[in-house]
Amino acid sequence: MSEYKKVENAKAELTCTLEGEEWKKAKDHAFNKQLAKVEIKGFRKGQAPRNLAAKYISSQGVLLDAAEALAQGALDAAIAEHALTLIDRPELKIDAIDDDKCVMTFICPVLPDVKVGDYKNLEYKLDEVKVEDKEVDDQIADLLDRKADLELKEDGEVEDGDTTVIDYEGFKDGEAFEGGKGENYDLRIGSHSFIPGFEEQLIGMKPEETKEIKVTFPEDYHAEELKGKDATFKVTVHEIKKKVLPELNDEFVKELKYDNVNTVEELRNYTKENLFKRKEDQAKADAENALLDKLAEIVEVDIPEPMIKSELDSMVQNYESRLMQQGIALTQFLQLTGQKIEDLRETMKEDAKKRIRLNLGLDEIAKEEKVETTEEDINNEYQRLADMYGMPVDDIKKYVPEDTLKDDVRLQKTLELLKK
Repeated sequence: MSEYKKVENAKAELTCTLEGEEWKKAKDHAFNKQLAKVEIKGFRKGQAPRNLAAKYISSQGVLLDAAEALAQGALDAAIAEHALTLIDRPELKIDAIDDDKCVMTFICPVLPDVKVGDYKNLEYKLDEVKVEDKEVDDQIADLLDRKADLELKEDGEVEDGDTTVIDYEGFKDGEAFEGGKGENYDLRIGSHSFIPGFEEQLIGMKPEETKEIKVTFPEDYHAEELKGKDATFKVTVHEIKKKVLPELNDEFVKELKYDNVNTVEELRNYTKENLFKRKEDQAKADAENALLDKLAEIVEVDIPEPMIKSELDSMVQNYESRLMQQGIALTQFLQLTGQKIEDLRETMKEDAKKRIRLNLGLDEIAKEEKVETTEEDINNEYQRLADMYGMPVDDIKKYVPEDTLKDDVRLQKTLELLKK
């Protein structure tokens, strides 16, 4: 048995008393471990008679070793008994210890006190979703543009929208600079992939024409030595390719190989449905975010530093994973942006606090509304994740523990309850 006492906003004391047979066995085990180390002249190490060896063994040391051996089990049992969630490692304090018993207190960082305002009157408002004909036309025009062929222009000059094949070399103060040279580079005019003003100055050039182009690097350019600097590029246009759009007809639609879409009219309907679904999903996300913003405003909590640190650790780890998917290491990103890891964590700190506030608020509402998760809820969520990632359910379970999933599902069910 143990005693629980909240002593601060996010700190509690768990006091455990160890006695009886459990304490006796722990002391005997601790004594035997010490006995195995004792060396007395005339006896092999650890083989001296017990009563003689006892003179060489610290009785206080035995008691402390016994307490240490039982501490983790006592803590685990006390946490389970009082249904606590620890947010950091606890400190151990021995209050009293002798042959009869040991009284130990764990000073535990626990979840802080949370107060949620009038959450029942929070509004979840979905904006009306409409798809105009022009939006459908624009989507189909974009599709035609992506399916366009590039046709070599034997004569003529560079126009907006053309793709050019160019050689270029950049100079600052008459000297070529690193990274400013390219050969046979495909550049679409209007892509805005080069320095502002560069692409526009190619308009009107003809095949095999060479021209000097003057530009000014942006103040936020990634290379420190070029920020805000004037430069001159020597550019030669080798080829000019004009975009030729395909004709919008049933034959074109069939080549797309969309399921059950074979005519221009069916393509329009298909495009309209997809647009509606995307706009509907966005409307739901916007409404949910607005609801969560309002919830965050009515959650009162003094968030302890260990929770903020843990959330920031998780956010940085996720950010690093997203960068890796783009082929960029976190250290490389920090170098390019001139930041330290501490700077990145600082920029995330307010978001981290908001996430914690929302999770604690939703958890408090879940307790108030008695929201529980069923086995069916858990199985459905595992199946949803398996479908999303194209993996067997058993593999998903290896990566996502059931306790974690259960908490997530419970909070999501609470959020759905708020929406209603």
